[in-house]
Amino acid sequence: MKTKTEATSFGSITIDGQKFDHDVIIRLDGTIKKRKKKLSKKFYGTSHKISREEAEFIYEDGAKTLIIGTGQYDRVHLSEEAQEYFDSRGLRLITVATPEAISLWNDEGGAAIGLFHITC
Repeated sequence: MKTKTEATSFGSITIDGQKFDHDVIIRLDGTIKKRKKKLSKKFYGTSHKISREEAEFIYEDGAKTLIIGTGQYDRVHLSEEAQEYFDSRGLRLITVATPEAISLWNDEGGAAIGLFHITC
């Protein structure tokens, strides 16, 4: 059974009935991991720009789609290096504000990874 995103508001996301108060990654197998923001923050001073190093952590072999919830106010973006990395892996990228991303996640039928930023 696929992991279901249920709700999000500033500072939280609810997945399969469990509320999280930090950014999350949903893996191909449905496991939920805490996002490693520090992998981007050390390069840019913010977690609102995803670095190649974080992109490498996010990616999994076999993934066809990556849905990125860019925050409640659409503040997270990919660095050029992260974009190139994902492109080289042939990933279909969907980057939209988190409230829209959780809906798209639930409708996604393929091999997908989700990254959801829960604040700005």
